[in-house]
Formats: sequence, structure tokens, C-alpha cells
Amino acid sequence: MEAKYANGNRKAQQKAYNKTKKGLALRTGANKLRKKLGLKVGDPRDAAHNKGSTTKGRPQKRSVNRASRLKIRTA
Repeated sequence: MEAKYANGNRKAQQKAYNKTKKGLALRTGANKLRKKLGLKVGDPRDAAHNKGSTTKGRPQKRSVNRASRLKIRTA
């Protein structure tokens, strides 16, 4: 599959990664946590994982949760 733009290429790579054993485990773990926390589609909150855990977490505002990744990378 030839991608015309960088974002299209990333999506193609992500699609392939999600089919791997590791990618599947990450997705299913994330889905289980969302269900456990009672987060529905369209909820303004994300499931924020506790550090080092794939099964425990808390609901957190999307903006706060996604900004936390930037702090880790730039610090």
C-alpha cells in the first residue's frame, strides 16, 4: 500500500502493528480498562493508566492525559 501523505503512512503502519501479538495485547488491555472504568464512546475523559500497570488506572481529562506523554519525552 502506497501512502500519499505521512499521516496515511502512519495509519498504514499502525494498522499493521495492531494486528501483531503485542499490538493486540495493548489494544485489548486498553479496552478492558475503559470498560472497567465505565468510559463510553464520546466521553471527554481517557483511561489514564497507573505507572507501570496495564490493568489499573483512573479516568482523566483527555488534555491532561495526552499532555503527560509530552512531559516524559521532553524532560
